[in-house]
Amino acid sequence: MSVNDPIGDMLTRIRNSSLRGKSTVRTPASKLRAWVLDVLQSEGYIRGYEKTTDKNGHPELEISLKYFEGVPVIRELKRVSTPGRRVYAGVKDIPSVRQGLGIAIVSTPKGVMSDAQARTDNVGGEVLCTVF
Repeated sequence: MSVNDPIGDMLTRIRNSSLRGKSTVRTPASKLRAWVLDVLQSEGYIRGYEKTTDKNGHPELEISLKYFEGVPVIRELKRVSTPGRRVYAGVKDIPSVRQGLGIAIVSTPKGVMSDAQARTDNVGGEVLCTVF
């Protein structure tokens, strides 16, 4: 099945699974999804992920969600840039999420990274999503 917004689909799967208290969630694999998951893992929002295949042999990513005292670590997960409305930000215009308590994931020419890392590397790019 073809999905118009693969990142939005993955974020929705993570959001729904964490609200239901699931320990893992599966999503179709792609390089961009893996890069976004790398940022989520390095910032401590998920335990990790691994590449697997489904019963038909299609590659998938199995994401291990993280909880603290029974409450999901990810409280809010929002898609900012969509296929119909791309949102680009220069290094000075990258949004600060909840006054620095959350992160924005940015796709830059140097790769996919968090907002703090983008400011450190002095690069802007497309704001993919915000996490709190």
